[in-house]
Amino acid sequence: MSKRRTARNGGYLAAPIGTNDDNSNNRDEAIPMQRLSLGSRRSLDSSAGHSSTFSVDTPLMAAASDLDEAADNTRLDIPAGPPPGQTAGGGSRGNARTEPLNPLDNNFKKSRYPRNVVQNNRYNIFTFLPLVLFEQFKFFFNLYFLLVALSQFVPQLRIGYLFTYVGPLVFVLAVTMAKEWHDDHARRKRDNEANSQKYLRLTVDGPRVVPSAKIRVGDLVLIEKNQRVPADMVLLRTTESSGACFVRTDQLDGETDWKLRVAVAPTQKLTDNAELFGLHGSVYADAPHKDIYEFEGNLAVESGLSEGAVTVPLAAENTLWANTTLASGSAVGYVIYTGRDTRAAMNTGSAKTKVGILDSEVNRLSKILFLVTLGLSLAMVALDGFKAVWYVTLFRFLILFSSIIPISLRVNLDMGKSFYSMVIERDAEIPGSVVRNSMIPEELGRIEYCLTDKTGTLTRNEMELKRVHMGVMAYTLETSDEVTRHLRTNLKELAEEADGAGEARRDTPLGTGHGRARRDMPQRVFDMVESLALCHNVTPAEESAMATEGSTHDAQAAAAVVQEMAYQASSPDEVAIVKWTEHVGVTLAGRTLTTMTLRLDAAAAGGSSTAPLLTYDILQVFPFTSESKRMGIVVRSRRTGEIVFIQKGADVVMGRIVQYSDWLDEECGNMARDGLRTLVVGRKRLSPQAYARFDEAYQRARVAVVGRAEAMQRAVAEHLERDVELLGVTGVEDRLQDHVRTTLELLGNAGVRVWMLTGDKVETATCVAVSARLVRRGQLVHVMAGLRTAHEVQAALEALRTAGDCCLVVDGDTLGVALDFFGDEFAQAAAALPAVVCCRCSPTQKAAVVRLLQRHTRRRVLAVGDGANDVSMIRAADVGVGLVGREGMQASLTADFSVNQFSYIARLLLWHGRNSYKRSAKLAQFVIHRGLIISIMQVVFSALFYFAPIALFQGMLLVGYTTVYTMAPVFSLVLDRDVSAEIAMLYPELYAELTKGRVLSFKTFSSWLLISIYQGGALMMIAVWLFDTEFIHVVSIAFTGLVLNELLMVALEIRTWHRWMFWSILGSLAIYVASIWVLPAYFDVSFILSAAFVWKSLVITAVSSVPLYIIKAIRRIYAPPAYAKLT
Repeated sequence: MSKRRTARNGGYLAAPIGTNDDNSNNRDEAIPMQRLSLGSRRSLDSSAGHSSTFSVDTPLMAAASDLDEAADNTRLDIPAGPPPGQTAGGGSRGNARTEPLNPLDNNFKKSRYPRNVVQNNRYNIFTFLPLVLFEQFKFFFNLYFLLVALSQFVPQLRIGYLFTYVGPLVFVLAVTMAKEWHDDHARRKRDNEANSQKYLRLTVDGPRVVPSAKIRVGDLVLIEKNQRVPADMVLLRTTESSGACFVRTDQLDGETDWKLRVAVAPTQKLTDNAELFGLHGSVYADAPHKDIYEFEGNLAVESGLSEGAVTVPLAAENTLWANTTLASGSAVGYVIYTGRDTRAAMNTGSAKTKVGILDSEVNRLSKILFLVTLGLSLAMVALDGFKAVWYVTLFRFLILFSSIIPISLRVNLDMGKSFYSMVIERDAEIPGSVVRNSMIPEELGRIEYCLTDKTGTLTRNEMELKRVHMGVMAYTLETSDEVTRHLRTNLKELAEEADGAGEARRDTPLGTGHGRARRDMPQRVFDMVESLALCHNVTPAEESAMATEGSTHDAQAAAAVVQEMAYQASSPDEVAIVKWTEHVGVTLAGRTLTTMTLRLDAAAAGGSSTAPLLTYDILQVFPFTSESKRMGIVVRSRRTGEIVFIQKGADVVMGRIVQYSDWLDEECGNMARDGLRTLVVGRKRLSPQAYARFDEAYQRARVAVVGRAEAMQRAVAEHLERDVELLGVTGVEDRLQDHVRTTLELLGNAGVRVWMLTGDKVETATCVAVSARLVRRGQLVHVMAGLRTAHEVQAALEALRTAGDCCLVVDGDTLGVALDFFGDEFAQAAAALPAVVCCRCSPTQKAAVVRLLQRHTRRRVLAVGDGANDVSMIRAADVGVGLVGREGMQASLTADFSVNQFSYIARLLLWHGRNSYKRSAKLAQFVIHRGLIISIMQVVFSALFYFAPIALFQGMLLVGYTTVYTMAPVFSLVLDRDVSAEIAMLYPELYAELTKGRVLSFKTFSSWLLISIYQGGALMMIAVWLFDTEFIHVVSIAFTGLVLNELLMVALEIRTWHRWMFWSILGSLAIYVASIWVLPAYFDVSFILSAAFVWKSLVITAVSSVPLYIIKAIRRIYAPPAYAKLT
């Protein structure tokens, strides 16, 4: 059993919490410059002098009897020093550390630990040039042109102008380096903003403002409410006398539930922060590691406390991890880990340079083209008989035919990427979208797996109680006024009593109706609402000024308090339920560790001048765990002294506890199919004798040395969980983002398999998967959860293989074992499923799943997230998309693409991704064709003229061919589209065709190769056949036919004409005609103006291009492409 789960079952204890009310009155005068006690704050503990022990998931409200028991165990027998092998006084071994507790005893001059900086940039001033050049020249494409350019510095190998070969390479490298510098500069700027955030560091002279980057191990840092924690800390003090506080961990683990953290008891008891500098001792922390649920350490105080030397253990509940946010009060922390040693940094993968699959495919094609070039060169030398210094001739032919691999291909593709990025950012249908990596827009057209976070990505993280079913009646938000009306009816007498009109004492509604076979509806409604208002671990936020028992409010004051009401809880589900009870008229007015107060606003709204208050003593709290799947509470009404046990939980366990009802299973199934999280609510009235018997058995179980958790659960089951009355079922919805269902359906029809990776519980994630239609109606949900051995996981994988079409739900423990021992088997079984849900995933596991899919399937993976816990997954994926949401900007800033909501993903892939990939594929093949055709003409020319390595087209003709004469028309292909955006979104199946890679394949490449051979051979052969008396005339005819052929080929490839396409073709033709007079060295103007030149050029052009127009027309008639049927 993992330590995380042991902690939840009470397997190990944290430092006890103590309160010192004797010193609380002086707290406001402790630190004049920055008081820790910020205004009036309501204590979370109503009794002075108690100590309590909390485990990781123990709720804030523990029973009073638990506090008494824990108080007896305040002192634990723990060694005062570090473990064996660990040196005190700042030494370290294996990165574990022991540092002085008092900053005055610390020597900060020695930098033993990493700086507390966020560093996402890839380069520095020394590594920029070598790393960028390495990234460029590791591709064969660029390396080849580097060698060609360098060869031109050798006189024997030089052909034509040096600029012809060196210039394009320098231009490409300059553009690439400029883009890399710009992107890295933006990353560095964002890092500097994070590193310059201001914090208060406590010193003996008072608090000082320091940037985050200046925080060191051993510092005492004051964290305010809603402030991000800058480094990993041990929690020393909070503004609550109990030492408790809540933190939001959504940026660390993706869970939006608030987590309870408790301060170390000896330091929490101090009067003020200044007394921390009177303590002398040490803090030991284990070596940094990734597990955010584990921490081992101790705090030893040798002097400065009235009770003498004290050593207390430290666990995860005593820590504040970096990137979490303090949600309540303010706190003082002792820094133990900084920079890359923090849990957040260790769970965040390093940034990598992403290379698109199109670039890899073009790189492979360039190798084939090099082999073609080498083969042609060897053929020329061989046909010439390997004469003289044949190897020099071979190299000259290699350089002469180097245009087969056109360097302009890289320029065109990079310019195309920038254009696609601009189009995405200017799309009015997906406003606010930002392209942060402009090198991979084509990757959006090849996605086959989409791995998405849940909270904040698919859902809004806005829980809402949608339905309450009580057997006879069901209520929704639309009928909540009926609930209020029933409450008013049932509370009428109680409201009169609160106003002084009632003379006789009356039992509270909690005590009425028990024993009746059938109660009237108002009473049933009140019982359900009251139970929901009591059975939870919610605490009203400290901003709301709560009334104490016995005080009165007028109607306006009560209304004002209701408007300001806010709640804290470890689960947003419970907040949603408490908000619903407040909405219908029963408000959680106050809560301490031992009491709970409800305000009956429904009675005041029904005509009473005041809202009656009901106060209950909390006797026991049984927290929710993933094993028990239920929580319970035992309360005692102060009005009647009646003791009631209330419990709520999943239907799978509550169905065996509550009394049988024929409607329970059916209604739970209906809610689950609607994507609602169901909770079954029941209660049981206890006599004082029955509770005493339970308490005796429970206390014996709590002190058991062996099997404590099992004994405690057995006591609850035997004494409480029998004959529990069924009250009803609630259905809570985690509201989805706009159009999530439609988006997931579109992605599914497009052939994209969606995986949901979340830190939430199995039940929660399954409900969201159903609600979002990730699980289709009637589809089997196959659950693999709670498996911790290799044998269990292997058996589960065998069962999964035979499960057929289903949605797999797997929890974090099972996933960890599967990744460690059966990675390939798990990937093989899961990759074929239409949907997979991974629950309780750590950030590291998310990234591991991405890499597993990439390695096993060789397919492109998209990762979508909105929190810092998704950064590792986003970086590991082929394409990362970050959402701008509640969980901050870190995912958005790290991602390749940033969007405002999940529904934009569909248009990003189906429209922009499809266009980007198809356009780049066409552009790449056309540029290759443009280089091939001129090289084929050179081959024919050399073969006809005695295999001499002499250039057919030299100087400006060669440069102009790939620039001013054809570049604009060829690049205009990035404007082409085969279907409209509406059709692309209406028929997502069009996207599925792209994932097969048929747009750019060896088949299409071979087609273009054959076209180039035909056209190049035809142009050169006919030019020679029409050979005139002057060689310059041959060049003029051949080059004119070549330019006209390329312009006609561009027109042939266009499917949807754009005005810029039309003008680019006409403009290029005009430039070519004008250059005839500008370049007399290459053209004989008198011959150009003759009729012979005109008819010969037209014949050459017609022979080379007209057959392709005929073939295309025939294919559109007999074998039209899929998109042609939709236009």
